[in-house]
Amino acid sequence: MEKRQQLLGPAHPNTLISMGKLAITYNMQGELTKAEKLEVVVMEKMQQLLGPAHPVALGSMQNLAMTYQMQGKLTESEKLQVEIMQKRQQLQGPAHLDTLKSMGNLAALHLEQGKLAEAEKLQVEVKEKMQQLLGPAHPDTLLSIGNLATAYLKQGKYTEAEKLQVEVVEKRQQLLGQAHPDTLISMGNLASTYQQQEKWAEAEKLHVEVIKEMHKLLGPAHTVTLLNVGSLASTYQKQGKWAESKKLHINIIETRQQVLGPSHPDTLTSIEQLASVYMDQEKWTEAEKLNTKVLEKRQQLLGPAHPDTLASMEDLGLAYMNQGKWTEAERLQVEVMEKRQQLLSQAHPDTLRSMGNLALTYMLQGKLTKAEKLQGEVMDKRQQLLGQAHPDTLMAMGTLALIYHKQDKWSQAEKLQIEVMEKTQQLLGPAHPYTLINMGSLALTYIKQGNLTEAEKLEAEVIAKRQQLLGPAHPDTLTSMERLALTYIDQGKWTEAEKLQVEVMEKRQQLLGQAHKDALISMGNLASIYQNQGRWSEAEKLQVEVMEKMQQQLDPTHPHILTSMRNLASIYQKQGKWTRAEKLQIEIINKTQQLLGQGHSTYINKHGESGFNIPEARQMD
Repeated sequence: MEKRQQLLGPAHPNTLISMGKLAITYNMQGELTKAEKLEVVVMEKMQQLLGPAHPVALGSMQNLAMTYQMQGKLTESEKLQVEIMQKRQQLQGPAHLDTLKSMGNLAALHLEQGKLAEAEKLQVEVKEKMQQLLGPAHPDTLLSIGNLATAYLKQGKYTEAEKLQVEVVEKRQQLLGQAHPDTLISMGNLASTYQQQEKWAEAEKLHVEVIKEMHKLLGPAHTVTLLNVGSLASTYQKQGKWAESKKLHINIIETRQQVLGPSHPDTLTSIEQLASVYMDQEKWTEAEKLNTKVLEKRQQLLGPAHPDTLASMEDLGLAYMNQGKWTEAERLQVEVMEKRQQLLSQAHPDTLRSMGNLALTYMLQGKLTKAEKLQGEVMDKRQQLLGQAHPDTLMAMGTLALIYHKQDKWSQAEKLQIEVMEKTQQLLGPAHPYTLINMGSLALTYIKQGNLTEAEKLEAEVIAKRQQLLGPAHPDTLTSMERLALTYIDQGKWTEAEKLQVEVMEKRQQLLGQAHKDALISMGNLASIYQNQGRWSEAEKLQVEVMEKMQQQLDPTHPHILTSMRNLASIYQKQGKWTRAEKLQIEIINKTQQLLGQGHSTYINKHGESGFNIPEARQMD
């Protein structure tokens, strides 16, 4: 570039081409500010030299628009991309290939902005014109079909998305062969579609096949190979295969650190994905450490308001929330919400997700009025934006029902939960994991209303379907078994409750380890069964172990620790050990005041509150 500037001058076309190539290199290295600076110069000089509507000048505008998009400057990017599309329509016609590509680029941006209807409309038009112009099996046509499938996925239209993805895979296999890079990419996309539908076996099988071919074709360190390895790791993670997932994520991190450097955006993304595995395992300290590291580097590299920076803040906020660090969680989540409202809009999916996370933090602190107001707003906006039956809308309704549950508004909770359950059954099927989660939530509401027969019936159905779908030792299966055991307790069916609870505890200890939170919760529940049977010695022994192991792992004021202390104090009281009981109760009061403030009324729900899933937690796309 420097030699061309000296030889040809700073405004010569060849000099500008060199500057553009250097900007692309900066982009690939994650140096977006440098790339933007160069691309602005290239675009302005190309416009002066060739005219604002020349194809080369429009190409330079497109490069700048993409850099803006990568920086999270979505408004600036949209303005340029609309201008590019309109000029190409005027200059080259509405059905020209370059025009259609610019429409596709704008549609992709709309997806990122949460303008889902606009994105789908553009992608449908692009696909139809591509088919007319190039034929149904042309590579560009197939790319447009894949992009439309992505638009459907974002809207929860899984059936339509899968149908299109299968079509793309089959046509590329016929046209290009099984091992062509484009075929493998489409197979990976289809696997991701299966993953979003929680068809784990199909997703895993495809991902393994794709990675095997990618290793041969591109090598183990190629970007596309690593993306597919990451998708397989995510599939393992969602199935509870923590060791396999962690091993793959660590391999990706090490490879990217060597190839791209420790601060490259892709390296930071892979570290963030490992942190999400730790979060799913409830290893909050490890997750917090990694999320803090990613956040600090993104703040330095991208700035405090970049979408990726805000995503890191969101993840760190969730790690705080799950450790009972409410103040830290709330502070981060308020900041994320406000910045997304400014950057993206009040109704953007990311903004609504951050509002939902903050509502959950309010709920967990007992700030139920604030939680209800905020979550009601999330639900209303999702209904307007996505429709009544979209998965994200149903998730928001389920979370609002949970808040009603905490407020003892049983009729409102039941009404919402029945609606959510029926719609998820229609949309996703009767055995889909999210359908089963909502059946379990409805069962909890029935329990609080004293409708134990209906609760038991629902919980038994959930167990049967999870055993078929996930296996008898899967964490979700064990959670549903534990909930049924708690229902047996309420019914006074001590033998059935003990049998189930012992099975859950033993399987969790084998699967997760003796000191895992879920294993300890199972021990605590078994202690409660012993307590209700008057088996004080056995109950005390288990509850002491639960409390001590909880104290080793969690913040001293974490709700799980306070619950275990309350349970142990109750056991001491029943045995007449008044001094021990009093000592614990004073400690509980002090810690509760420290956590929630003077005068706060604490509500402890024995039916799975401590094991409750955070439905608004961010998922990697």
